[in-house]
Amino acid sequence: MGKYIHFLKQSDIFFDLTDIQLEMVDHLCGERNYKAGDIITRENAEDDDLFLIMEGEVVIQVDPSLVDPKPDSVSNPTTIATLRRGQSFGEIALVDQGLRTATCRAAASQTHLLIISRSRLLQLCTTYPELGYRVMFNLATDLSQKIRSADMRIREELLCRQNKFESS
Repeated sequence: MGKYIHFLKQSDIFFDLTDIQLEMVDHLCGERNYKAGDIITRENAEDDDLFLIMEGEVVIQVDPSLVDPKPDSVSNPTTIATLRRGQSFGEIALVDQGLRTATCRAAASQTHLLIISRSRLLQLCTTYPELGYRVMFNLATDLSQKIRSADMRIREELLCRQNKFESS
């Protein structure tokens, strides 16, 4: 039995895969360790790996100056999510090969990640269409949940701003 199968079984992205399919995914996995504060990926970078958190925490941060640049101002990154064991990140770049949409930084002293290469995962999905369908379906479900969550945060922020404006 592969080294990561037990962990992969618990991951939303690999939910409902057979043991044989999980074994195939297991062979794609690499590991990396990070200390608190280490940058895992940078916003606007071109890498497209998928990351799964085995241990620790990862904060997802965006640079507000990319949307609203102000001359001579220093912009601090804004944390938009904190992810923990079993959660994944990097799905957007995995799907569209675009630039990273956020900076991901280790937030715990020991953050241990599984890393899966986009090219190797897509090759596996192409070779085994049933596995590919399940992984892509799970990926779509995961991304839709993240979009719904972000949509709710945006609505709350807009409502908060509207209430401040109306009360002043």
